[in-house]
Amino acid sequence: MRRSTEKHYVVARPLYSEDAFADEHVKIHRRHKSMRHHVKEYLTWDTKRAKNAALSLFPIIGWIRIYQLKEWLLSDIVSGVSTGLVAVLQGLAYAMLASLPAWYGLFTAFFPVLVYFFLGTSRHISVGAFPVLSLMVSGVVTRMVPGEDDPFNITEFKGLTIDEKRVMVAASVTFLMGLMQLAMGLLQIGFIAMYLSDTLVSGFTTAAAIHILVSQLKFVLGLVVPGLSGPLSLIYTLEKIFVQIDKTNICDLVISIVIMVVVFLVKELNDRYKAKLPVPIPIEVIMTVIACGVSYAFDFRVMYKVDVVGAIPVGYEPPMAPNMQIFGHTAVEAFPIAIVGFAVAFSVAKVYAVKHDYTIDGNQELIAFGASNIFGASFKSFAASTALSRSAVQESTGGKTQIAGLLSALIVMVVTMAIGFLLEPLPKSVLGAVVIINLKGMLMQFREVPYLWKRDRPDCIVWLVTCLASCLLGLDLGLAVGLGAELVSVVFRTQFPRCSVLANITGTDIYKDRKDYVSIFEPEGVKIFRIPSPIFFANIDFFRGKLVEAVGFNPLRVLRKRNKAMRTIRKLQKKGQLLMTPKGLLLTSSEPIEECEQNGDLEDLDRPIDFNDLPLRVNWNTDLPANIQVPRVDVHSLILDFSAVSFLDISALKGLKATIKEFVWVEVEVYIVACDAHIFEKLHSCMFFDDDIKSSMFFLTLHDAMLHVLEKHPECVENALAYKKVITTANIEPSNGQAMSSGRYFRQPSKGETRF
Repeated sequence: MRRSTEKHYVVARPLYSEDAFADEHVKIHRRHKSMRHHVKEYLTWDTKRAKNAALSLFPIIGWIRIYQLKEWLLSDIVSGVSTGLVAVLQGLAYAMLASLPAWYGLFTAFFPVLVYFFLGTSRHISVGAFPVLSLMVSGVVTRMVPGEDDPFNITEFKGLTIDEKRVMVAASVTFLMGLMQLAMGLLQIGFIAMYLSDTLVSGFTTAAAIHILVSQLKFVLGLVVPGLSGPLSLIYTLEKIFVQIDKTNICDLVISIVIMVVVFLVKELNDRYKAKLPVPIPIEVIMTVIACGVSYAFDFRVMYKVDVVGAIPVGYEPPMAPNMQIFGHTAVEAFPIAIVGFAVAFSVAKVYAVKHDYTIDGNQELIAFGASNIFGASFKSFAASTALSRSAVQESTGGKTQIAGLLSALIVMVVTMAIGFLLEPLPKSVLGAVVIINLKGMLMQFREVPYLWKRDRPDCIVWLVTCLASCLLGLDLGLAVGLGAELVSVVFRTQFPRCSVLANITGTDIYKDRKDYVSIFEPEGVKIFRIPSPIFFANIDFFRGKLVEAVGFNPLRVLRKRNKAMRTIRKLQKKGQLLMTPKGLLLTSSEPIEECEQNGDLEDLDRPIDFNDLPLRVNWNTDLPANIQVPRVDVHSLILDFSAVSFLDISALKGLKATIKEFVWVEVEVYIVACDAHIFEKLHSCMFFDDDIKSSMFFLTLHDAMLHVLEKHPECVENALAYKKVITTANIEPSNGQAMSSGRYFRQPSKGETRF
């Protein structure tokens, strides 16, 4: 018994094929713009377009006009100060991660922020060093400048110390990275970040977290380990650490453990009571101040041989031009750094944009980060993006706009210009501990693996391949391998889609996979086949194979058998050994009959042969004389559901045409339903239709095609009592040459129902 809350609708309309619908409903013919018109439009400028371009290039104009001074300024000040303190600490730590002197991290926390303030579209991300990018820069730096002996002949290296060489390499690769980002932004190809799926980024950042963890062990343990890069560098670094594990500096180890435990516990409290706390407790800053004080008071550097940050130069260094020779040696590494830096920043920016209801522009973000990195590299900063934890601080402390980011840069400037000397006694193990404890979020991404394995195994494989490749081969090659695995998974999904045979849900005009439901109706001799993906050169053979499997016979094989049989029948008829009687064909000779075989003089068996000279028509589903064997074909109508086919390429179009012809040649009526309008136009323009394939076989909906089939083959309904609940004589009664479609087989609308 149906519940009273169920709603029903009744529809009465003509049965529509594509041709019938086009005849009845006038379509607007839109004129598509030519390439020349697009170029002319792009090059034509007016006042309105210039204004829009300025607003697009300088997003600050848009949000500064709506800035609410009284409501937002105090929040931005609090956020800017909090973020600035964190940026100072992370700048020092991530510079060491990049194998550079610590104070260069302060440059990265200052210069890129100034440019992003004017050009960026996100109001909440904190621009500066990011651990994954720092590690990728470190790989380039240690490869170019592994030690005193330089493997690369760079003219400007002469007379420079190791640190100066590494700074030059880092700044040059950052400048090149910025050029790449700026070029991609100007060329409007910000969509490239879409190819980095969440799964790939998760696996990649997890591997990066493992690399970062291993790279910081030398600071935590107080060991001297050279920076390594390239394939298996992770393994080699661990080997060098464990070989000298007995030389661990106990003071560094104790400091690191204390810092990590305290920071971890307070961060957990911040997360648990974030709704009650006005601002998160800046525990990293607090512990850094305490560590500096204790280290200075007890002179850790002298008494316990603890490696400290050391002297921090006051002020900024003069700008420098990038080194062109380094460009040639680092272009391969610069591109993945540019992509990863943008992808991470854009992902974080999207989260906050959705949360605070404003839009961001991917192409403008590329321009903003490109210009930021170019400007920053000129002043010896290294690759800048955004750090998740730092951005979370800026947003959670009440930041409303990039004024908070600008204020954080001013805090960094104060440290650089005036009070940097206070950080000189800071143990490097403290920075290493802070970096490691901030990896928690990335390392916990391992929990996604069981979920992915249960829900989406191809995605899980992409995650595992990306993570393992990035761990073993390095981040740059690992990213390339991950992209390859992702593309393979996409090809796999589209090349081998889950095709299905549909059936009618009894009493409705709904069609579902026949394996999933009990109350279904399948008219005798009708097959409905659905392919849920585009059809292109790579999956057309798979499509054909699945279609043959669904109908239960190979039309080409059936056609060949029929042609051979017809040759044999014609030969017997000419010899008088075969007569046509009211009961069918009668063999009059007992001599053994040999089936006609194909030879060079015979017509092609793969095409229908004209046998109009025979005074009979053969029923291929009955027993034939002379032991002629031809496969039975119990299907008279084949409906192809194209509702999920988004495009067809030329190769697939040719293959589809050949397949349909083969079915038509064995007397199977083929219908295509729910075909996209653009695909239908393409079929017309590519001369798809001919004497065998006509546009009349295309129908608007699956149910329209089914009613058309049942009108032509009423015996299907007569033999199916169950379906009489759905199909009545009224359904297939012609109305001005057309049958009535879904809805008329329902009863008249009762009270509370609506007729459309």
